[in-house]
Amino acid sequence: MSARDRILAKLKANAPASAGELPDVAAWYAAHRGEESNADKAKRFRHFIELAHAEVYAVSRGGWLQKLYEVLSAKQIDKLLVAPGTPHGARAQAELPPLGIACPGYDAPIEGWKAAMFNETPASFTAARGAIAETGTLILWPTVDEPRLMSLVPPVHIVLLDAAHIYNTFYEAMQTEGWKDGLPTNSLLISGPSKTADIQQTLAYGAHGPKELVVLMIEENV
Repeated sequence: MSARDRILAKLKANAPASAGELPDVAAWYAAHRGEESNADKAKRFRHFIELAHAEVYAVSRGGWLQKLYEVLSAKQIDKLLVAPGTPHGARAQAELPPLGIACPGYDAPIEGWKAAMFNETPASFTAARGAIAETGTLILWPTVDEPRLMSLVPPVHIVLLDAAHIYNTFYEAMQTEGWKDGLPTNSLLISGPSKTADIQQTLAYGAHGPKELVVLMIEENV
């Protein structure tokens, strides 16, 4: 008998007669976190993502572009990558250039402009599908219009989030949105700027992605 056969025989001999009962995940989460208002979830989300060094600004549904312009101006950024195939990207592309902010669109295969993407694109602007209050996490679902590279490559990533789509927990987000029925090729959970402490245990930002994360959070009472 080979070593492999001996190991498999021991595993089979010690295998349980039947599988244990699956845990009641829904019941655990129901007791773990009660219902909250949209305002409370927005407050909790903001608290945790700001702890991770993200910037958050409350904006109105119609006034977010003014705050976007103010953020770019304060950071002395005059070029913003947008997705013209989305409503927010189209609006930014239409209204920011007259204010001195160039808004090139991600509307061509990356192979043709990779150098410009990596070397001449200081910031990008995307939308979040939702967020998780418990961990201060943004949910992004990249699409053909807004590919993953938009949130991965530019040093500054600006995200538009509707506070009405903030969930209490990761489980609630999965259940409410029916993730079991299908996911994109890449679904992203972002809880702050890119950071690492691999080298001499010194925390550094921007090692594997954007070094700055800015969230424009749409709230109804703003």
